[in-house]
Amino acid sequence: MKTMFSVRSMLLAAALFSSPFAFSSDTVLQAQTSAATAKVGILNREQAGAILPEKVFYRGLSAPIQARNSGGVKFADSKLLLAALVDTSGYSTAVKETYQAYLITEVPLMLGDQKLAPGAYGFGFIADDKMVVMDLGANLLFSTTTTRDAALPRPNPLQILPDPGSGSRYRLYLGRSYVTFEAATKLN
Repeated sequence: MKTMFSVRSMLLAAALFSSPFAFSSDTVLQAQTSAATAKVGILNREQAGAILPEKVFYRGLSAPIQARNSGGVKFADSKLLLAALVDTSGYSTAVKETYQAYLITEVPLMLGDQKLAPGAYGFGFIADDKMVVMDLGANLLFSTTTTRDAALPRPNPLQILPDPGSGSRYRLYLGRSYVTFEAATKLN
């Protein structure tokens, strides 16, 4: 009996792990290693998506992120900034108007003309060329001006690109609108 159970378990495991829908631990480990060993600079959606949580907490609910619409930056001290669009289908209309994406930063930032401490935040791009940043309780922390980039050849729902002419500044885009950001040395 013991041998028969072992054989069945082995056959079941072999069938499961040979399935095209199965994720091997090697694949997950390779994605995490890719993000961890990435060079300083922009993390693509595969690298960012591999280390972002599957769900994020905001205003009393957990919502799945859209890893396909994510990005990040690895700074010189190996600390990260990660951003991803969020499925806000469970949220009220009022919350959905401002909460479109999630931002996690391990470094203080200059986000537009505002300073932001390390932490996790909700954000959205709203009318009148504004970005709003909120704490996890949906309390408005600040707004800053966004810029529309009509020359962007292929806008994605969310992407991070270098800010031309600056070695340390980046652009966080939602569609064609963006806000610049960079690591800040101090928050004072």
